[in-house]
Amino acid sequence: MSGDLKWNKILGAGLATAFVIIGVQQLTGAIYHTEAPEKMGYFVDAPEEAAGGAAEVELPPDWGTVLPAADIAAGEAAFARCQACHNVAQGGPNGIGPNLFGVVGGPVMHAAGFAYSDAMSAHKAEAPNWTYDELDQFITNPGRHVPGTKMSFAGIRDQQTRINLIAYLRSQGSGGYAIPAPDPARQPGAAAPAEGAEGVEVAPGAYQATEDAGGPAGGAPITGAAGQPAVEESPAAPSAASSSTASPR
Repeated sequence: MSGDLKWNKILGAGLATAFVIIGVQQLTGAIYHTEAPEKMGYFVDAPEEAAGGAAEVELPPDWGTVLPAADIAAGEAAFARCQACHNVAQGGPNGIGPNLFGVVGGPVMHAAGFAYSDAMSAHKAEAPNWTYDELDQFITNPGRHVPGTKMSFAGIRDQQTRINLIAYLRSQGSGGYAIPAPDPARQPGAAAPAEGAEGVEVAPGAYQATEDAGGPAGGAPITGAAGQPAVEESPAAPSAASSSTASPR
């Protein structure tokens, strides 16, 4: 008889423990119950235009002034983010993006055998060469400058970082591409391009168009190694080079 009571006690203790565990789960669930949000995540309101509706226009760099003073070492460091897709070594292979040796001042879609997007092909008809302004605008926001580009790089918003990067790219096979003379109209404090002005697109990060490859007084693209520059879908996502790395694709 006593043996039966012993097993009853053991079973009773086990059931009691199970009831306690279940009860604690139910109680904590009721205490810490939360409702799922209607919309996941957080909305960040970061409009590109000022509240008044007027677009803030950034003057394009005065290449004749900023390039001679650019920090090429900093540009090489900036190119590190491009190495996953781009190679900047002379004769280097194409990667996810085209090889960028000699890209500055060179023709768009210069890399032989690289499968460029239809969007880049269409853009080439409007801007056949990677001028300083073209590279700067593309690196700022590839998807906005060339809608439909395969380049998924978000872009580089800091202007000085872009200047350093372009200076570095120029040092990689594009040294013969002329630096334009300083342009007073692009100096700090100069009036921003007015809306509707010829060759001007008023939009955040917009640039005043110029007829040459590097802005006013920029030299025409050259042939040979310096004139082989190339950029594909994103001048902001270049790859490694024999001595450095950085560039658009």
